Amino acid sequence: MNQYFYRSFTKVLGIVVLATLGFTGPAQAQSWPDKPIKLVIPFAAGGTTDIIGRILAQQMAPILGQNVVVENRGGAGGNIGAEAVARAPADGYTLLLASGSMLTVNPYMYKKMSINYAKDFTPISTLVSGPMIISVNPKLPVNNLNDLIALAKTRNLNFGSAGIGSQVHLAGENFITAAGINATHIPYKGENPALSDLIAGQIDFCACNVPASMGFIKGGQIKALAVTSAKRLAALPNIPTVAEASIPGFENVGWFALMAPSNTPKLITDKIYAAAIKAVKSEAMQKSLELNSLTPVLNTQKELEAQIVSESAKWEKVIKARNLSAN
Repeated sequence: MNQYFYRSFTKVLGIVVLATLGFTGPAQAQSWPDKPIKLVIPFAAGGTTDIIGRILAQQMAPILGQNVVVENRGGAGGNIGAEAVARAPADGYTLLLASGSMLTVNPYMYKKMSINYAKDFTPISTLVSGPMIISVNPKLPVNNLNDLIALAKTRNLNFGSAGIGSQVHLAGENFITAAGINATHIPYKGENPALSDLIAGQIDFCACNVPASMGFIKGGQIKALAVTSAKRLAALPNIPTVAEASIPGFENVGWFALMAPSNTPKLITDKIYAAAIKAVKSEAMQKSLELNSLTPVLNTQKELEAQIVSESAKWEKVIKARNLSAN
């Protein structure tokens, strides 16, 4: 009799535990957020991802009623920061602001990765996009893009980036391929370190994002030759596009997306999406985007997934053609 009672009690207890677990997830999702949220920036401070992430965090905090803390974890083209997020609990309290290249380039560039972007993350939304500016050290004897291309055909030049596989790296590779020149790639852990060396004359040129490079351009520390967008930038009306200056049809635009660890409850990702959309539409962030020549995108999860698939196919061809590899 006691044995029967024990078995029955154990069975009932198991059902109660399972039922409790079943209700815990939705209950926690309903109360989310009840503590600060961490936004991981997978590049060094001062770069474009960092600039976007910090204003985004500031604007999302009052919307969510919790602090959004920015944490920079640079290295390996964004993979180090991404891994930290992928390994975090899928509870909405650790998010990743990824550059588009992390999702579309790194899977082909890095032969060995401890994460799988397609499986380890839940896409939330592409928030903003923006072009790059091909800039040089003022001491380099060039005044326009054709001069740079001509110089590259007479001597070995090098160009810097925010890391192997970064959007800045691929923009540079895309440019030298289209221009029919060669240049040695010098990777850094972010745009700011690359720009610092560009100013110091340690590297010859960089196809860096607008927010990271604009201040140095206006301060005369680096010289802008061309922008990679289809149209000129309102902030730099005298700087031609690459297509205008030298390579018809050339365009290279980067983008930045908000991601969560895979299996994050949809109720939570929906709240994150709504807060991010509201933050990007805020007056303060709109002013920041305009100042930095960035464009709000705000697409849905399905649109972001389609964007990743489409651009992955494009960059896979470039990587194979250039025989690029990170390890």
